[in-house]
Amino acid sequence: MISVLDYGAGNVGSVIRMIERAGGTAQRIASPEEVLAARKLVIPGVGAFNHGMAQLTSRKLLTALSSSALEARIPILGICLGMQLMCRSSEEGALPGLGWIDAEVRRFPASEARELRVPHMGWNTLRVLRENPLVSSDDEEQRFYFVHSYRVSCNDSADPIALTHYGDDFVAAFQRNNIFGVQFHPEKSHRFGMALMRRFVEFEVA
Repeated sequence: MISVLDYGAGNVGSVIRMIERAGGTAQRIASPEEVLAARKLVIPGVGAFNHGMAQLTSRKLLTALSSSALEARIPILGICLGMQLMCRSSEEGALPGLGWIDAEVRRFPASEARELRVPHMGWNTLRVLRENPLVSSDDEEQRFYFVHSYRVSCNDSADPIALTHYGDDFVAAFQRNNIFGVQFHPEKSHRFGMALMRRFVEFEVA
């Protein structure tokens, strides 16, 4: 059973449907007690960093989440804003993040030369950096759906597992032990998203 956290800042229904299409079972949870009881957790997310952290704080979820991630060490997947909340801080707001990953969240740089459209929105491919339990490293080109104006910058080069190019390379996915984050939306990424979610369904911490 995969628990999907409903904290008022995520498309929970779409994530649950993708988990079920990938062969898993899922439930919506919202309380600290449910977080502590979870054996596998997804933190979805859309919207602004400050709003996401404020929602987690107001619902008294911070201690339970960190206990599950860092002490119980259950598998946890952050999606889009959920990934960014796992980092230390964001240029989007003043509130600190969960701090599970040594990383900051930064806005795409303004550049007339590159004429980037921000938010970065649409389909893009991944470059997998190393073998990992979440993103396939076979030779097939993998395309995922992105919608974001800010991107993760990891301070530890061991954490990123995949990059995407938009103007320049940025971290599309990371892993630290039981903690995973993806900047894209697997629940909107058709067969590639389903394959990724299936790998998360099957993942067990060694």
